Amino acid sequence: MQSETYPAPPQYPKLRAVEPQLVQRPEGEMILLRDPMGFAPDNVMVPRQMLPLLALCDGNRDIKGLQSGYLLRTGVRLDEETVDDVIKELDAALLLENGRYQSAENSFMEQFRAAKYRRPAHVGNVYPANPQQLEAQIQDYVTKIPEGGTLQSQCEMTESKKLIGMICPHIDYARGHKTYAELWERAKPHLNDIELLIILGTDHNGGLGMITPTRQNYSTPHGILETDTKIVDELATILETPGAFKEEIHHVREHSIELASVWAHHYMGGRDCLTVPVLCGSFNHFAHGDGSPSETQYMVETIQYLKKVTEDKRTLIIVAGDLAHVGPAFGEEPSLDEAALAKLAEQDRRSLKEICSIDPEAFLERSRREKDARRICGLAPIYIGLKLMGPNVCGEWLGYDQCSADATGGSVVSVAGALFYES
Repeated sequence: MQSETYPAPPQYPKLRAVEPQLVQRPEGEMILLRDPMGFAPDNVMVPRQMLPLLALCDGNRDIKGLQSGYLLRTGVRLDEETVDDVIKELDAALLLENGRYQSAENSFMEQFRAAKYRRPAHVGNVYPANPQQLEAQIQDYVTKIPEGGTLQSQCEMTESKKLIGMICPHIDYARGHKTYAELWERAKPHLNDIELLIILGTDHNGGLGMITPTRQNYSTPHGILETDTKIVDELATILETPGAFKEEIHHVREHSIELASVWAHHYMGGRDCLTVPVLCGSFNHFAHGDGSPSETQYMVETIQYLKKVTEDKRTLIIVAGDLAHVGPAFGEEPSLDEAALAKLAEQDRRSLKEICSIDPEAFLERSRREKDARRICGLAPIYIGLKLMGPNVCGEWLGYDQCSADATGGSVVSVAGALFYES
């Protein structure tokens, strides 16, 4: 690592949530640190033997504390200059939560909130910016819907019922297009009178139990979906603890709401529709513990409030969530064979039956019994969405698919669509 001249690093460095990846270099094994938020100007590589040092950067240790902790963990004494150089490099790359990143985040959020709309983060690589090109792309996807469809319904005569909610994937369109297309084609006849969209998206970087709205508008190739700031401001009052906008920066690059809103706006003909975009953080503590979101006051009050606002407007609740994430790409061995994929499909179908029976507690309990083995990234928004839709609802699911998550097909992300009607 080359030493350069930087301002003084933070006294008690705290590493942000980064994605480490082991890479081979001529000088040996290195740890590549990626910023999942995409704010770091460059990726940083540190020697593999520095991994214990990174783990110690939790905001509670100064340089001498990091030296002592590294010595205890490895038996190796690092000199102060070496530790200082590592911290400086991390700080310069905006990878320390209490370093330069704080100033950069404040400046970035000022620009984000002052803009007319949130800049799309995935246009160009997932979908085209031009609405005519988007139309052609989606029509091509529609032609690839499996003949006869894959509908599994627990409703009767859905054509005459009022659609009030859906589960939409948020995987990239190249892999998930069959599910997206079948879902939105099925929903299409019910969208003409929608006045309000509540979009509950997975926050892949969200804190435990966090609910994060934004006052900023989302945009799609068809134009701007204006955010209902009155509803967001009321939510912010409810979410004062743990903090409504504490993690608002996650809206900048998070793809879940963006990818679902593109399909929603397209299938609504590009017309104006007020929207409430809300990111939902991790339910890992519920999946591995004994508690329930229904025992959390701000969660209960949030659901009660959103239920109230849907009484006055023709509302569609969109849950932007995928299902399982399993295989070596997600840190487990071995690669999935046909038997494992079949078992996964059966587990997912059981969850989908609970979802379409509007049983959020059973859905959560299944993940708890499995110790979150499937890593359902849509766990939080699906649970909250089912609670919001209430008991007098029936559901149907369709478009189940297992999308490859690595070059060999040994890892998959499973997805499905679901529609919910007033019973």
